[in-house]
Amino acid sequence: MNSFRTEIFLEKMPFPIDYHKKTVFIGSCFTENIGNKLLENKLPVLVNPFGVLYNPKSVLKALEIIIDKKNISNKDLNFENDKWFSFNHHSSFSSPNKKEVLNKINSEIDKAHNYLKEAQSLFITFGTSWYFKLIRNNELVANCHKLPANLFDRKILKIKKIVSSWNQLIKKLNEFNPNLKIVFTVSPIRHWKDGAINNQLSKSILIVAIHEIIKEYKNISYFPSYELMMDDLRDYRFYDDDFLHPNSQAINYIWDKFKAAFIEEETVHISKQVEKIVKAVNHRPFHPETNSYHKFLNLNLEKIKQLNLKYPFIDFSKEELHFVNELEKI
Repeated sequence: MNSFRTEIFLEKMPFPIDYHKKTVFIGSCFTENIGNKLLENKLPVLVNPFGVLYNPKSVLKALEIIIDKKNISNKDLNFENDKWFSFNHHSSFSSPNKKEVLNKINSEIDKAHNYLKEAQSLFITFGTSWYFKLIRNNELVANCHKLPANLFDRKILKIKKIVSSWNQLIKKLNEFNPNLKIVFTVSPIRHWKDGAINNQLSKSILIVAIHEIIKEYKNISYFPSYELMMDDLRDYRFYDDDFLHPNSQAINYIWDKFKAAFIEEETVHISKQVEKIVKAVNHRPFHPETNSYHKFLNLNLEKIKQLNLKYPFIDFSKEELHFVNELEKI
């Protein structure tokens, strides 16, 4: 039978992700697409402790702060539009309450420091080579927080600069956690505000820089999320309504490729059982007062009991509480 597409086949990676090994994901929003899939299956994963970050310079700075466990103070925060925020963090960390912002940011830094120290693997996703600096003090900006464009200077990174700065950081990462495996990937999400040509230029810089870095290290590899979207799927039916972001079908396809490369069959088997419990929690009955719903709740509590015996390393306390509360309502 003739093939009508150019499918990308991936080799199995030598460091599988499982329920006993911690993994950190950091970078652009595509990082969250895959990282959250792992979280949904209750694997030990930390996703974007600074929120979504797009350019290599901002991701590097975040990792340096995490390694050094450098907590932020009042002087590191800014106040605009009735909210306190950090230029190193995504707007999801912003709040009208200054103390709340400080506590949330520093709590995530402390958590990420300990998590990265014990992690088996670190997945880094770059989204763009373009970055911003505050004109008033030349400070790097990870997120502009919807402030006026005239406050920022927009620049594009050079390949040599990315390679040299990341070589220094990788040495630091290897000293911090000698067992750490690093996987780079480029987000397939197109930055259309840059224009077609500048977006392609940006992605090209990222891809070349990453492969320049990889060839120097044995513990670093590349996952082709960008290539899977652009070459394997390559059709607008795999895009969301904005024609820029991958839709759920595309994300699930790349997720399947990711699983094939990084997750062993035993872990997949366990995750399928976890997934059934999670889906049951999200079930909303039309008639919660019925005996059938009562049986449904008790059945899932029994399933959790059996899974707790079989896999004591997985925490089902949230799901168990949900089913117990639902029973009390009947």
